[in-house]
Amino acid sequence: MGRFFRCGAVRSGRHVQRGFTLLELLVVMVIIGLLVGIVGPKYFSQLGKSETRTAKAQIVALGKALDQYRLDNGHYPPADLGLVGLTERPAGEPKWDGPYLQQAAPVDPWGNPYVYAMPGEHGDYDLLSYGKDGAPGGDGADADVASWL
Repeated sequence: MGRFFRCGAVRSGRHVQRGFTLLELLVVMVIIGLLVGIVGPKYFSQLGKSETRTAKAQIVALGKALDQYRLDNGHYPPADLGLVGLTERPAGEPKWDGPYLQQAAPVDPWGNPYVYAMPGEHGDYDLLSYGKDGAPGGDGADADVASWL
């Protein structure tokens, strides 16, 4: 007579074994925990670095648009106008030949607007992001990213 086996079941003599033992599950959980503990921090530290790199790239792009604005108008946008002058014609700017950006100035990778000051303390203008914490100073992902750094 033929014997039929169910999928996932192993027949040894009279006993049928199914699934995994508690010990096997615990070993797998420990291995997964170790992998997450080793790989996780390295992965998340790279996320912070990529956000900082994105902020630097956006500041460079905004700086080029500001320089083009200055070439056309003879000066950088005033502080009260800010980066809006790169996409919208300011009143009293007959030489404005924008828009200098295809869309409104982006926010930094942490969702905060870039800080623009004209005249700047470090150059003709200052353009910066306060980092993840949104406050001046800080280390790591909280560090400022600026046009003069």
